[in-house]
Amino acid sequence: MPVPAKLGLVDKIRAHLELLDPVTWISVSPCLAAGVMSSGAMKGTLHDYLLLLAIFLMFGPLGTGFSQSVNDCFDLELDRVNEPSRPIPSGRLSEKEGLWNSIIVLLLAIGTGVFFCLHIGGVRGMVILISILVALFVAYIYSAPPLKLKKNIFASAPAVGFSYGLAPFLSANALFADIRPEAIWLASLNFFMAVALIILNDFKSAEGDKEGGLKSLTVMIGARNTFLVSFMIIDTVFAVLAYLSFSWGFTIPAVFVLIGLVLNMALQVQLLRDPKGGISFMKGAVEDGFGNAIGKSDVQEHNTFLRFQVANNFLFLINNLLVAGMVGMKYIQGL
Repeated sequence: MPVPAKLGLVDKIRAHLELLDPVTWISVSPCLAAGVMSSGAMKGTLHDYLLLLAIFLMFGPLGTGFSQSVNDCFDLELDRVNEPSRPIPSGRLSEKEGLWNSIIVLLLAIGTGVFFCLHIGGVRGMVILISILVALFVAYIYSAPPLKLKKNIFASAPAVGFSYGLAPFLSANALFADIRPEAIWLASLNFFMAVALIILNDFKSAEGDKEGGLKSLTVMIGARNTFLVSFMIIDTVFAVLAYLSFSWGFTIPAVFVLIGLVLNMALQVQLLRDPKGGISFMKGAVEDGFGNAIGKSDVQEHNTFLRFQVANNFLFLINNLLVAGMVGMKYIQGL
């Protein structure tokens, strides 16, 4: 891809932002929102809203941004095959500039975690600090040798599940209250949902993974079986969420979760029958309406996953927030 010999300041800033992959920042928002809701302790004050903004910045632009930036620094050769338009392989940023990008957001994320630890204090403050430190460390070893967790799906998927699901949820809960027992269950379900989705997201890089010796599930067992494994995890998450909702006394939310499960399974059947063209009725809406947000791909299996992802994420998001809100209401009412 040809680029100008020397980029202007605005283009450089855009390239640095692209390296942080802003589209991925929003991925931690549902867990942060559900974690706060399940605490039942956030007040409508400027102080609490600023804390909420700060924790989003820590896990979103800084934490998630670091994971994307450092990944590009270590995976330059793979990106030349899988994503040649990224800032470093395209030549818009040098490798040194990419390294400085990751170092700066890393330090800012750590600094924000230290602020939370000092401002909130006690066990809650330590939960937030430890969560972000571990998430940042996992993000580093995900791409960096010698561990390079992304080399094997059995290490990479749990790493993503922790950083995008478990850690943000528990940290958001600790932001305003002691960790609720129900929050631990909900955070765990968010962990497994993230695991299932990252398994499918590997469709887009299957060719480069195979050439680079990375053991993604798609490389090992093929597209259809990868769909099947992921769907089993997703359906189990919905089923457990329905059971927990009912056992906690939330009958109506439990019914909504079961409806979400049935709708999801109907979509899954179509994808298993046709991994390359399933859920075709959503093709236009996804590519035209969500294409810029979730991306597009030349790999047909990845495009079908993107269509499924929109539907699945909507169903899980609504149910996850509903149950988390009911948990929070229980604590507000002192039950």
